Amino acid sequence: MALSAQWDELFAGASPRSGGQEPPAAGMRLASADGKGGGEGAPDIAFSKSPWSSAGKVAGELRTGTAGALADLDSASEGVTAGTEGFGATAALEEIRTTWKDRLGAVRDECGRLDGVLKSVGKEFGEVDVQVGNDVKAVAPAEPKGR
Repeated sequence: MALSAQWDELFAGASPRSGGQEPPAAGMRLASADGKGGGEGAPDIAFSKSPWSSAGKVAGELRTGTAGALADLDSASEGVTAGTEGFGATAALEEIRTTWKDRLGAVRDECGRLDGVLKSVGKEFGEVDVQVGNDVKAVAPAEPKGR
């Protein structure tokens, strides 16, 4: 059976749509088409680069805050080990400080990476959205007179 015949068979056996409408005769149409020769329905996908840019801004702010926390950790721990050499608490404190520096450094670096990536994605999606819109307008049939 040819592929077209299989599609015709599938559409012929489709159940009625909600609201009692009959399924379309053999053939396809866009989900957004209103059945009047159209494609005049509301768009299915709406895009905004704003959430991507906002998320990138938050990641940048987190990077800055984490870098500040690292600086605060370093300055707060200055001189702590002076005069306490050999105490178990000093060694434990230094181990904890080192692990926190590693963790905060990893968070800072990841936030810096995400800042650039998220802003880039928003910019890219915005450019693609505009380009696709322009491409569609370029091939769209002329508006019938009298509308």
